[in-house]
Parts: sequence; C-alpha cells; structure tokens
Amino acid sequence: MTSGIKRVAINTGGGDAPGLNAVIYAATLAAGNRGWEVVGIRDGFNGMLFGDDYPDGGLIELTRNRVRGIIHQGGTILGSTNRGNPIAYPVQQPDGSWIEVDRTDELLGRFAERGIDALITVGGDGSLTIGNQLHNAGLPLVGVPKTIDNDLDRTASTFGFDSAVGFASECIDRLFSTATSHSRIIVVEVMGRYAGWIALHAGMASGVHAILIPEIPYRLEPVAELIRERAQRGSTYSIVCVAEGAKPVGGEHTVAAKAVGQAERLGGIGHKVATELEAMTGRESRAVVLGHLLRGGSPTSLDRLLGLRFGAAAVRALDEGHRGVMVALNPPTVDYVPLAEATSRQKTVPPDCDAIQTARDMGIRFGDESLADG
Repeated sequence: MTSGIKRVAINTGGGDAPGLNAVIYAATLAAGNRGWEVVGIRDGFNGMLFGDDYPDGGLIELTRNRVRGIIHQGGTILGSTNRGNPIAYPVQQPDGSWIEVDRTDELLGRFAERGIDALITVGGDGSLTIGNQLHNAGLPLVGVPKTIDNDLDRTASTFGFDSAVGFASECIDRLFSTATSHSRIIVVEVMGRYAGWIALHAGMASGVHAILIPEIPYRLEPVAELIRERAQRGSTYSIVCVAEGAKPVGGEHTVAAKAVGQAERLGGIGHKVATELEAMTGRESRAVVLGHLLRGGSPTSLDRLLGLRFGAAAVRALDEGHRGVMVALNPPTVDYVPLAEATSRQKTVPPDCDAIQTARDMGIRFGDESLADG
C-alpha cells in the first residue's frame, strides 16, 4: 500500500503531560524510516497560523539528530497551548470585547502551502475534538491521546497518568510525616478535572483516610466522623485526597477562573474542604495543592513506553491509510478507534468499580457513607 505521504507534521495541544516527547521521538523515527519528512508545529496550531511570529517560521524540522535524547524529558519540545483553537479562535476587539473566529480555511491553506500531507495531533479531549473537526473539514490526520487525567474514552490508559499518580503518591507519602508530627488534618488537592482517577489511585496507593472525587458527590460529616473516631483511638492526624473537580451533594464544582477561548479552570476545593473539616472537628487543618507539579518532570518508564508505542502506531495508521482515528491502548495491543467516538464522552470513575470497592474495604471514606457505617 502506498500512503502518498511525503511530509507529515506533529503538534501537541492542551496541557503538557510526561511522555509527550516520547511520542515525538517514536513518530519522528518511524516516519523517517519510511522516507517521510517530519516537521513539528510550534505551540499547538499557532506555529502554523502565526509563523511570522517565530524565528523558525513556526515549524521545527524533526530529524533523528533533533530528537536524540528527548525520551526522558518532561514537557514537549514543540510547545503547547490551550488558547489556540483554530475553529473558535479568540480575537479581542478594539472595544475590549472578545469574539471567536473560525480560521479553519486559513489553517488548511497553510498546510497546503507548506506541503504537509498529514498531521499527527497529540492532545486531550479538547485538542482531539478539534482534530476530529479538522478531519471532517478535509485535513488528513491521526490523533494520539494525551492527558494526565486519564479521562479519554476508548483507550485503557493515557501516557502521563502513571507519572502523575506516582508523583502525587510520593507527595502524599511525605505529607504523612508532617501531618503526624503536628497532629493535623492535611487535605491534598490533585488535578483531574471532572474525573477522579488521579485522586483515587494516588490516594489508595498512599493509604489516605478519605478520597473525594467528582463521580461521588460528598457530604463532609462522614469524613469528619472518621477523623473524630481516629482521634479517639489515638491517631491525631488524617490525610484527605481531593480531586479538583469534587463537589458536595447538591453543590457545584469549584471554579478558579474562566477565560474566553478556554475551558473553565477548576481549583480551590482543597482549601474549602480543609476549612470546613477544621470547623467540624476542631482539629488544625492545612490544604496542599499539588497542581502543575503533576504535569512536570521526567515520565515514568511506563509512560515513556506508552508514548513510544502511540507515536509509532500513529505513523503506522497513516501509512495504512487510516484517517480520522485515534490510536488507543487495548491491552495487549494498540488499536485505532474513530476520533468521533473517542471524543464523544469522558471516561470517569465508575462508582461501583473494583478500585472503589477495594478502597472501601480498606476503610477509606468517600463522603457518601451513612453515619452508621464503620
């Protein structure tokens, strides 16, 4: 089969995640071994739309030498952005207001001008939704799932998740010693948006006492009850792991900020929970927000391997004639699934899953227990 591809582009969009450079590395080598030229687009699609703003014209020639040694590096050598949606690009007006402009035709024209035959777009649900829309508009592309949140549907896992969970767990482990020393409640807020995968896995791995996730709206009284019971038994400290998207029964998500052209930014729930638990238990409480620490740093070996597999699979998909698909982990293989299906819904934690049941068997509370529960 002849794919007809001579020049392929790679871009990375949305929040960074450990393992992005592994994707770029494998895709560059796999494409180069097929005789294709490879270029990287700077900062999502911005390097293509605003090439004059970059000393290198917005594109980076990716060769074996250029990507040497990047597998272990965090972040992305191409740069990224969550403000560059070409289909609804935010443009400020003279009066200070904002409008969203569709720059799809302009973008497709730039791809043609630069002789790019296909795109490998690496991103989360937002970036891959854009990718699906661009595919429908005629741009040949394959998507690669990327998110520390692990909330993309149709793939068993995404690279970045293992690194985020591992570092969150390490931080929580460290907080146990300071919580014990000062007899405090420490509430640890972690990323995850509307899915509780990071909080659940990191919390369980570190043996916290309560986990609050978006999928299980909480009441704090069962958590406060557990803290009081622990104090009566002589355990004067407690650790609570809270997903940034957790919300109380009948309440809303805690939003830190919302800007034009961006998804709402969650954050602040950790401080709310700490303040309320201190009032309910009389015990000194502190909130620790891990935030972007979970995105940074070197990827774990698992995330490196998954990134490498995804990058090579994306090139194979293009070579085999697939378009408008996302590479996806379906253990033990990497498959292709339609982008439209992969972006149609988020993958959230099933409240009755084995991991939740395991945590409950360990005595971890989720804030939905009746006060008669032990």
